[in-house]
Amino acid sequence: MLVVDDIRASYGAIEALHGVSLRVDEGEIVTLIGANGAGKTTTLCCISGLHKAHSGRVRFAGRDLAGVPAHAAVGLGIAHCPEGRRVFPRLSVADNLDLGAYIRTDKAGIAADLERVFALFPVLGERRRQLAGTLSGGEQQMLAVGRALMARPKLMLLDEPSLGLAPLIVETIFSVIVELNRQGTTVLLVEQNARMALKHAHRGYVIETGQVTIEGSGAALLADPRVQAAYLGE
Repeated sequence: MLVVDDIRASYGAIEALHGVSLRVDEGEIVTLIGANGAGKTTTLCCISGLHKAHSGRVRFAGRDLAGVPAHAAVGLGIAHCPEGRRVFPRLSVADNLDLGAYIRTDKAGIAADLERVFALFPVLGERRRQLAGTLSGGEQQMLAVGRALMARPKLMLLDEPSLGLAPLIVETIFSVIVELNRQGTTVLLVEQNARMALKHAHRGYVIETGQVTIEGSGAALLADPRVQAAYLGE
């Protein structure tokens, strides 16, 4: 579904990605792990069109994404759930979710997907008229994921969905990610909780200083002594 081929990206004179390559097959959960500043978020932004790679190529469902802006990538089936949630705090939960479906015109389908989000995250249904800024951090993360789902994506890019959340909420978020995948959404996940990410991922990549250094199945990376020493505290 997704092929990232030798992309390089910079912020001013600083090159953040030094030739990153990876692939995501349809139906997979693939995770990117690595230290802060390794290039994980930049990789997602180059895929979704929020940042422009200056060389290399990104292909989605056989289409070259060069020159495709972020809003057009949504229309192709890519939804990016950013780090930090980025909900609209002065809008209600329902309004935030409606904005996730801004490119759609199928009212019946939008209504069905809204109910799907409320089934996945019942607390959002209970608080649909509440201002998003008054939700807890975990509830805002649920809202951010739900908003991305309203675009009905084929590929969901999730950036640090568990960051700053209590362990019980983290379990809830990951159980929803697994359920979304079971329902047919392909997931590319950036996650600082490496153990949790690799436990649920089909495959994973380790990014260090802008390059992929290790790749393999989730189980293989969990068992890799290099990954254990650097990211799992073992």
